Amino acid sequence: MQALRTAATGMAAQQLNVEVISNNIANMNTVGFKKQRAEFEDLLYQNMEQVGAQSSDQGNIVPTGVQIGAGVKSGSVYRITTQGTLTTTGNQLDLAIDGRGFFEVQLPTGETAYSRAGNFSVNDQGQLVTADGYLIQPAITIPQNATGITISQSGQVQVTQPGSQTPAVVGQMQLATFVNEAGLEAIGNNLFLESAASGAAVTGNPQTEGFGKLMQGYTEASNVDPVSEITALIVAQRAYEMNSKVVTTADQMLATAANTKTA
Repeated sequence: MQALRTAATGMAAQQLNVEVISNNIANMNTVGFKKQRAEFEDLLYQNMEQVGAQSSDQGNIVPTGVQIGAGVKSGSVYRITTQGTLTTTGNQLDLAIDGRGFFEVQLPTGETAYSRAGNFSVNDQGQLVTADGYLIQPAITIPQNATGITISQSGQVQVTQPGSQTPAVVGQMQLATFVNEAGLEAIGNNLFLESAASGAAVTGNPQTEGFGKLMQGYTEASNVDPVSEITALIVAQRAYEMNSKVVTTADQMLATAANTKTA
């Protein structure tokens, strides 16, 4: 009975759906996290009567035919890159991107990764780094005797030093954008890698055309909406239960057919 296999694909699809939703909920408080959505596609159809086939020698056409679907499959898990809420922290090294763009991060392998998480710190050499100690690109070094740090919306980094009334410029932040941000490859630790689907990175200064502006003393919160995620979780649970009910019903029908005795 095809219904057994069809319902099984439905249960597998809803299991994937719940896994994606659970990851969203788990990262509700992750800085710069972008929620994901599972998308599905129907499977191949069995043509028991071809649509548009002739039903008589007089040329009558079958209006709808008989097509039986084989179930559902996962099409993609799509990342939704909408802006998260900007949360004030008061930390002068925290940065949020208001608009398009990603921070550039140098991995230990020498590769360049990209991130929306701007909860930065300085290492033992005064270099601006991520929470994992990865260098921000272009490299920016804060002098040890700096008494104040100012990062403008356009990404210019200035520091105030003892004995000087004029802030000194020590670096310029840059951002990277992509044609298809959803096509970036997530590698964990709030980092993404460029892929063939995302297109090549285009770099530029914040607040220029096509790039967002920087907000010092803020971080970008996750764009996960708890209410919509819980609603989606309930819908997925009900869909899983209904597919499970189909399996039970089909099994009972098979048992009835197997136990039928001819007189």
